[in-house]
Amino acid sequence: MPHLLFWAAAACALAYLPLTTHPASTHRTLLKTGSVALLALLTAYHGGPALLAVALGLCALGDALLSRETEATFMAGIGAFAAGHLAYVALFLTHEASDPSAIATHPAPIAALALLGVVMALLLWPRAGDLRGPVLAYIPIILGMGVAVLALPEAGPMRLALPAALAFIASDLILATEKFLLPAGHPALRVTPYLVWPLYWGAQAGFAAAFA
Repeated sequence: MPHLLFWAAAACALAYLPLTTHPASTHRTLLKTGSVALLALLTAYHGGPALLAVALGLCALGDALLSRETEATFMAGIGAFAAGHLAYVALFLTHEASDPSAIATHPAPIAALALLGVVMALLLWPRAGDLRGPVLAYIPIILGMGVAVLALPEAGPMRLALPAALAFIASDLILATEKFLLPAGHPALRVTPYLVWPLYWGAQAGFAAAFA
């Protein structure tokens, strides 16, 4: 049964990929949401950490909201994803295998994430318009997840957590560039949707595999 749930989630993710650039529709929303909601169900069925199921569930809610592509649902989606990232942070710092003191032994990645946050904030500040507040508030939350994952051991299935977190950050970075920094008609916009989705879903699947 757990394997069936995973393959069902993967099938939804694969079916959604060619629809990433299509207009909002019920079919599109169901595939996008189901690809992560099924991972949450898999986590619950397999007895994985409750915080993982919560994080995946919140991200699935964020997917449902963002798939509608209105300003109101975009802001609500950012809120859902921010809550999901905070749930991941709590998971990474409180898991029985976690060692929060180990974070201090990784100054280079922390400095790189801090620099990335500053650069993105400076770039997005003049371009995010009415969404400036939630977008800028989201930056330290997503990067905080990247710092918190450093508390986990790089052994066994949990070694997947770090690349999953980096993939998640990369997907959000590309998405922000796509939405706020690239002008309409830019050639890169033909490619970015097909980068964001595999990175994002791969990150969620990676977290599920690491913990569940």
